[in-house]
Amino acid sequence: KCRTGPLDIVFVIDSSRSVRPFEFETMRRFMMDIISNLDVGPNATRVGVIQYSSQVQNIFSLKTFFTRADMEKAINSIIPLAQGTMTGLAIQYAMNVAFTTQEGARPLHKKVPRIAIIVTDGRPQDRVTEVATQARNAGIEIYAVGIQRADMNSLRAMASPPLEEHVFLVESFELIQQFGKQFQDKLCGVDKCMEQEHGCQHSCVSTPSSFYCECNPGYRLNVDGKTCSSIDACADGRHGCQHQCVSARGSYSCHCRAGYYLNQDRRSCSMIDYCSFGNHSCQHECVSIPNGHYCRCRSGFTLQADRRSCRATDLCNGVDHGCEFKCVSMEGSYRCVCPEGQQLQADGKACSKCGAGHIDLVMVIDGSKSVRPQNFELVKQFVNHIVDLLEVSPHGTRVGLVQYSSRVRTEFPLNKYHSADEIKKAVMDVEYMEKGTMTGLALKHMVEHSFSELEGARPLSHNVPRIGLVFTDGRSQDDISEWARRAKESGIVMFAVGVGKAVEEELRAIASEPVEQHFSYSVDFTTMTHLVENFKLNICPGE
Repeated sequence: KCRTGPLDIVFVIDSSRSVRPFEFETMRRFMMDIISNLDVGPNATRVGVIQYSSQVQNIFSLKTFFTRADMEKAINSIIPLAQGTMTGLAIQYAMNVAFTTQEGARPLHKKVPRIAIIVTDGRPQDRVTEVATQARNAGIEIYAVGIQRADMNSLRAMASPPLEEHVFLVESFELIQQFGKQFQDKLCGVDKCMEQEHGCQHSCVSTPSSFYCECNPGYRLNVDGKTCSSIDACADGRHGCQHQCVSARGSYSCHCRAGYYLNQDRRSCSMIDYCSFGNHSCQHECVSIPNGHYCRCRSGFTLQADRRSCRATDLCNGVDHGCEFKCVSMEGSYRCVCPEGQQLQADGKACSKCGAGHIDLVMVIDGSKSVRPQNFELVKQFVNHIVDLLEVSPHGTRVGLVQYSSRVRTEFPLNKYHSADEIKKAVMDVEYMEKGTMTGLALKHMVEHSFSELEGARPLSHNVPRIGLVFTDGRSQDDISEWARRAKESGIVMFAVGVGKAVEEELRAIASEPVEQHFSYSVDFTTMTHLVENFKLNICPGE
């Protein structure tokens, strides 16, 4: 048995057409003789086998079998490829695939020798020098075994140095079994650590052809390859200590600066929260800092000379002012202001919503064929009665009009007209559309377009009420629920007005809460004038 430590061995076997069947059987026996003398197992020597000709075939990898019986069974089942001789391709496969950790090779840091045994009888049909150099540089020790017609120059180009220990030429397949014993001795060799004075300060590890020195944990090997030095675990920068690293023999510990404590991960530090022990008589807030604390006042207050108490400087931030729109600080006092176009109420805090006619109103009227031309004229008169209630101006109320049937049309947007007379004239010029009743489509248009700033709606930050009034005389031919919900969620107060055959459940779905204040109904078009007064009472309850 081999007296060396574990190995990762991959046999690279030439099965080109020049290898006759009985010769291939001899190669099988050569592999099995070598394996029979190895201490195989997952923690001992691992073995893989690949064969090649014009292509490469994996017979079994380093992680496949861990008993000699399984390996011999797999070797006996190999069917030669019997094609060309692409030795360079086989070495490339061994380097990039067979000796990867995915295929069972031990990681390089474990220093398990990686050995490739190439057995060939011919001259390679591809280039081997460059790829063999790459394989050796990757840490693979290559033994090249040539039989009969093998090209010695190619064998020497493949093998690891010293060549006299890694290149073998056997004159015939008949002699390969005899050679196997010699190769076995060369592969396994003797325990170099036992054979000679190795000079390793800590420990010696044998390899098939030599030995190397290893150091105990916490030490690193010096450039002489024999002696060891204590590792300064802090010096390499990989300790992960947030504040300070303190070296010990072969180890380290993390320390924190004053005012901090070490967390459970033993690396990171957290500041000591001095305020958690009490607020230290701070009137408002206690703020922890390294090695102490300080008192801080809320916005609108100033810290006093005692460094603990606070005095209000910005009364708008320091008191519950109750202003509906905006509070403006004054020296020792404050006042409430309202958005442009709205008036401050008698309480000095609330703002008018209707007294100055300050709203953005979009009316959405049904122009379907069920309304009929003469009734559509009554609808336009109804719209103008509502306009008469309002104080229309650029800074007061703005009015937009949308008509819908099977499609939707903006008759005029919120920023089109700036006086009641202009709006009323434009309303009377509106042409009747006829066709279907797509109320849901009209609501979508109103939400996405009519109340956009592009069409004249004032920004939400100005707090100008947005009111949508939908007028219809029948059941919608599409779904209204989604866009009615979206309208209300976007801040639009929805009023629903129905006439004649209008469906009450749809009107209620459109109307805002409380529904009874935002939903009106008239039996026919001639009796809907009372709806104007209802609308006025609901949008301007103080009037």
